[in-house]
Amino acid sequence: MQTLAQAQEKRLPSTAAGQIFALIKPEMERVEAEFARRAQSNVQVINYLGEYLRASGGKRVRPALLIMASYAAGAQARDENVIRMATVMEMLHTATLVHDDIIDNAELRRSRPSVNSRFGNQTAVLMGDWLYMSAFETALEERSLEILDILTNLTRKMTEGELIQLTMAGKTDIDQDQYFDILRRKTAYLFAGCCEIGAILAGADAATQSALREYGMNLGIAFQLADDLLDFTANEYDLGKASGADLLEGKITLPLILLMNDEPGVRSIVQDIMHSGTYGKNSKQQLLEKLTEHGTLDKIRITALGYAANARKNLDVLPKTEYRSALDEISGFVVGRKS
Repeated sequence: MQTLAQAQEKRLPSTAAGQIFALIKPEMERVEAEFARRAQSNVQVINYLGEYLRASGGKRVRPALLIMASYAAGAQARDENVIRMATVMEMLHTATLVHDDIIDNAELRRSRPSVNSRFGNQTAVLMGDWLYMSAFETALEERSLEILDILTNLTRKMTEGELIQLTMAGKTDIDQDQYFDILRRKTAYLFAGCCEIGAILAGADAATQSALREYGMNLGIAFQLADDLLDFTANEYDLGKASGADLLEGKITLPLILLMNDEPGVRSIVQDIMHSGTYGKNSKQQLLEKLTEHGTLDKIRITALGYAANARKNLDVLPKTEYRSALDEISGFVVGRKS
């Protein structure tokens, strides 16, 4: 197996998200404005909640992917359809976060109180539903059955992923196949949909659409693997939510799957944490030490870098432009990010 250092040598130099996204800064500003406009309603509480969610910020990776994929595939700048669909993807993503936070009883999202913790579960459920419906209403303006089919499929996949994860909550016998199935459904399908829709809006051929869809899938997997690492290694300030929360919510991610395979005795520690709903005096540090001892975190970084490398290979069908280069750089950013 290649070492972590060897894998990192094959990466492109890490570039800050701000530098990568500077290429499409005007478009992202238009997405923000479009989100704000689409989140308006004649119901005052919806206006307030929509602005609260929009102002919470976020990396906006998904709309940025759609825009850059579309331009890389040949779309013209200032295409209103591209901005509209980028906004749709951010609205769908925001809706999933609202509902996920209810399920997880999360108190923080992006360093601010989550909608459910501040306004209650009932309000959060309805706001998430409203965002879903608003996203699809906006997407209908494309008058594209192909795009609606992609959106319907990925939304179903995300919901199935959440349901499967719920059935696995509190169990320590989840294997890697089950883990990656949930990961693809909850995260990677949305990334893939953003890139594929971007290609469709550009009028790209079937081969380019397929390549960008696969790029998004590989990138989404790398992104989530990095997230699972950050849950163990990042502090709460950088993460924007409580660190170590996955295990407290009964979710077993790849670091613990690998660790329990390497050292079966760890399973009892993991079970105790999930059942008590809290980390003991030293249990969190003990897990981190064992993950380090077995090289588990390095193994997962290498795996994430592998998926990022596959994503870069998917871009070979595209002409060499600044937008293709930006998509290439994003694959390094998602693995090397700190939050």
